[in-house]
Amino acid sequence: MSPAILFRRRPKRRSLALAALVLPVFGFAVTWAFMMWQRGGPDPSHRSVPSPSIEVIDGDTVRFNRAVYRLVGFDTPERGDKARCDHERRRAERATTRLRALIASADARLTRVACACRPGQEGTPKCNFGRLCGSLSLGGRDAGQILISEGLAHPYVCGATSCPQRRPWCDGG
Repeated sequence: MSPAILFRRRPKRRSLALAALVLPVFGFAVTWAFMMWQRGGPDPSHRSVPSPSIEVIDGDTVRFNRAVYRLVGFDTPERGDKARCDHERRRAERATTRLRALIASADARLTRVACACRPGQEGTPKCNFGRLCGSLSLGGRDAGQILISEGLAHPYVCGATSCPQRRPWCDGG
């Protein structure tokens, strides 16, 4: 055979070998992506959920799919009988109303996160009054940071297994 013919065959062999490697990998990637899309993400217990299904209970508590979530990173005043004064009650209603408006007007995403509980107590009355913990993003911004910047919430960051004492709302705080 002439050198020209050998030269032509080598690229075809390399192309076939490369295709034999790439096509199965590509097929696997497409199959995996389709399965993840069907499931809603790599870990359905920690995936974000869209806003129409998020119900606001108060300024830092929401309900999704019958589960109640305490939003982490901030604290809002208590509502109703739990409020210690009228000032706290009014601020609680403003925080609750504002959170509802934010969820209605933005792309809201709730993501489940670990609570600051002792091992084995998350989701029980011994931890966070039986609530799960979540992080709420509104149009890419943290809900707590928005409410804090508007004076409707205080920063409230817990440790690994406990949370600090809440700041009071009745002394003008």
